[in-house]
Amino acid sequence: MLVGHIQEITRHPVKSFTGEQVQKTRVMDYGLYGDRSHAFKDKNGKFLTITQVPEMVRYQAAFSGEETLDQYPEIKVKTPTGQVLAWGGEAFHEEMERLLNQEATTIVYPPGNIPLGAIEEENILLVSDASIGELTKLWGKELDGRRFRQNLVLSLVNKTPFLEEQWFGKRILIGNEVELEIKRYCERCMIITVDPSDSQRDPTLLKTVVKERNNHFGVYASVIKIGEIRVGDQVFLKD
Repeated sequence: MLVGHIQEITRHPVKSFTGEQVQKTRVMDYGLYGDRSHAFKDKNGKFLTITQVPEMVRYQAAFSGEETLDQYPEIKVKTPTGQVLAWGGEAFHEEMERLLNQEATTIVYPPGNIPLGAIEEENILLVSDASIGELTKLWGKELDGRRFRQNLVLSLVNKTPFLEEQWFGKRILIGNEVELEIKRYCERCMIITVDPSDSQRDPTLLKTVVKERNNHFGVYASVIKIGEIRVGDQVFLKD
């Protein structure tokens, strides 16, 4: 059954940086190619994220070049001032020292294997356009979808908000190759309170999600069949 099409594809080459919207990409066993492949860890070996350093969200990371399985394309990081830095360069490290303001190490996972932990609890996070629209109404403010750090936005044929939550245990086919199994709710945390444009916090969004949605927004999916996806690909719910 046709349920919609892919409206947006977003991957986050650097964990907790703002990601990049792409027109096409590979879906790997772990999720979107290169998603959360680069990260920072503190002196105790724990990931540094927006939770500890809200200003991380004001840095945008994007791959620059062709996706290959041997190595990643070069990562370009755009700072809040508009400066563009190459991952691993001297200027980049100086900027990260200022940003993180603590002892930290960089970690890079290979293109073929990014573990859970770097990627959160399942391979892919998706939401629908109808759900974003309904939450905007519930919150009563303009909603920047980047707050939710999803990988896929589906444009639904049936514009029923939160329809995707009825697909748990079912599989969706994207285009001609990729198959995902919808697993469960995404439980939200304080990260959605951080505005990607200026890193300012607004706790009322999380309070709204807790009150109106039992702290659920978006659904997690695991990868069943890998392949390439594109914006505009049709999405089918399998029987």
